Amino acid sequence: MKKILLIATGGTIASKYTAEGLAPQISADELLEYIPEAREFCTIDTVQPFALDSTNVCADHWLKLARLIESKYEFYDGFVLCHGTDTMAYTAAALSYLIQDSRKPIVLTGSQKPMGDPYTDAKLNIYQSILYALDDKSCRVSIVFNGKAVIGTRARKQRTRSFDAFESMNFPPLAIIHDDRIIRHYTGVIPEPSDLKTYHQLDDRVFVLKLTPEVKADIFYLLKDHYDAIILETFGIGGIPEYDDSFQKAIFDWVDSGKTLAVTTQVPEEGCDLQVYQVGKKYSDYPGILQAGDMTTEAIVAKIMWVLGQTDDREKIQAMFEKVINLDRQEDIY
Repeated sequence: MKKILLIATGGTIASKYTAEGLAPQISADELLEYIPEAREFCTIDTVQPFALDSTNVCADHWLKLARLIESKYEFYDGFVLCHGTDTMAYTAAALSYLIQDSRKPIVLTGSQKPMGDPYTDAKLNIYQSILYALDDKSCRVSIVFNGKAVIGTRARKQRTRSFDAFESMNFPPLAIIHDDRIIRHYTGVIPEPSDLKTYHQLDDRVFVLKLTPEVKADIFYLLKDHYDAIILETFGIGGIPEYDDSFQKAIFDWVDSGKTLAVTTQVPEEGCDLQVYQVGKKYSDYPGILQAGDMTTEAIVAKIMWVLGQTDDREKIQAMFEKVINLDRQEDIY
């Protein structure tokens, strides 16, 4: 019988209603008591490294989770991580970079309503996450939510209330789960046990800057002492304002000083291409400017943190950023 480690971290799934609002109060063991049928087809142990609203989960928690999974890796066939939905996509992306090419599945899940709510989606989400983690074709890091399995680097929370909270951005879902049946849309090359790679450092000095009309280029100079990288969310497919030459000067100054800049779009689907319009083209081949293609902002944040945690060499930063992680398809960036 396979063994699963259920890791509880708080979130809505473990919350109760209080006078101050929802707050995590249900333990890992208590979560599992709501799903007794899960123990009929596997052995499940539990652990609770912290209990937080996921709004409060940050890079230190990602590293703690990665170290926990690494320390327990040889003892379990898969891992199910219960997490709040608000930052779940960030955590899934971060774990994808910190624990690469895992033969054993690392599955994140949560819920839109607390486990104790009579109309909760929590029971089915945990149950189907365990099913997915037990399947021989499951591997690497993914999110299972509302009957859908999504690659850890492609997930985004698109809805704040609906049970169908997460979408797979610019890539099909890995699988649809109907009751106990897993219907796969994509099966990559399953890693060998020897392929596993783990990392233990992140650089959390990463800032996301979303362009809006009339935003001033001076923001780059104000951020310089506090951040090592900016992820620039441009207009459309890659538009950067040309009110004057202030943005060009500020951006080139940023990268020329040794800082990292990754360019993406604030449009959720289809990605960024600086080559298309005049308002982006001058940045497309400038040394030190990374192009994120159709990655999610959540994945870019986590990947830049991971890359800068390993190196400050410009050529290595670019090579690591462009390397495909979490899948074997070489035509895409993850």
